[in-house]
This record gives sequence, C-alpha cells and structure tokens, in this order.
Amino acid sequence: MVRAWIAESTPLYERECYERYYRALPDFRRKKADALRSVEKKAQSVGVWALWAKICEEYGLPEGSAVNFSHSGKYVMCAAADSKKVCVGCDLEKIGVFRENVAKRFFCPEEYETIMKEKTEDGRAQLFYRYWVLKESFMKATGRGMALPANAFCIRLGEPPVLIRQPAEFSQEHYYMEYKIDAAPYKMAVCSTDKEIDVKLHMELKL
Repeated sequence: MVRAWIAESTPLYERECYERYYRALPDFRRKKADALRSVEKKAQSVGVWALWAKICEEYGLPEGSAVNFSHSGKYVMCAAADSKKVCVGCDLEKIGVFRENVAKRFFCPEEYETIMKEKTEDGRAQLFYRYWVLKESFMKATGRGMALPANAFCIRLGEPPVLIRQPAEFSQEHYYMEYKIDAAPYKMAVCSTDKEIDVKLHMELKL
C-alpha cells in the first residue's frame, strides 16, 4: 500500500528548531539546504527530510521502500510504499494564478480545453493546479521527472483521474489519489503503480 503524509514546515522558520533538524540530516541534504537562500525554501528542504525520518521511525517501513517528496508554501509532503517493487510519485502545489501560457504550451489539447471551459478565473486556476500535481506526480513516478515532456501523456479528470495516453516506455498501469486540506489553497496528488493507495492523508502536526 502507498500512504501520504504532510506536515507544516513553518516551525523551522525558527533558528533553534531549524538547527536541531539540520544537524540530523545526512551530508548531501545539508548541502542541498545550504544552497538555498530563503528561510521558506530552507525550511521546506529540511522539513521534508525530517518528515521522512519521522515516518520511518513511527511506521517502520522496510529499507529501500519506494518514496517521493514534494513541498510548496508552508507544507511538506511525503508518499511512500511498503514495497520497493512499485513506483511512487507525489506533488503538492499552492494554488496561484492561472498560467494559460503554460497550460497551452505544455499540457495536452484535451487538458487545456477542459480548463478553458471553466467560466471563472478561479475555476480555471483550480483545474490548472489540479492537472499540475497530477502530471508532475506521474512524471516523478516514472523516475524521469521534468525530463519527461508534460504533453507526452494525457489525463482525464474523474474520481479518480485516469491516464488515457502514456509513453510506451511507461506502459504499466498507474493509479491516482488526490488529497486536500480543508480551507487551505493547495492541490496534491499521488501516482503509483500500486493500485492500493490510502484514501487518508496523514497529517503530522509537529515535526
């Protein structure tokens, strides 16, 4: 089964809290955090690894389990499977303005047309970011990430969404689960080759 967790990274804006979790990082994660300039970005980088460490400690996931990370705004996200034989990708994005030029250039025609059928700017923004996290979670699940063109595959929205076209090299069945935080302007999704994806979003209130 695949599960997803989120936590707020804002406690890491405080220097003492940040340093406590920073000291527990492996060297390569410290270097990644050191390369970032803003307090928010540093907190996200350290926070997502702290969340993963807490998950491993509390849930006892097998070594080598498939895992993926994401962060945006004040939240960090982690999706993990209890097996290393499956693929997992996740994405979390804070909803912003509708970026029509991005949707028109990088999304599939059907996806772009679905967005443009919405009559309000807010409705188009909601769909744009919904597609965004669905597409990026698949791209991350393949292991290609942003190297895989976003229009190389097509998603049809539903409950759950489904891939109606995908690259031949990634022809294995992929499954989606979407999550939301009440009253918070974020979209998030998990994509996996494991059909069993927990419907519950596990929230860690404190890192």
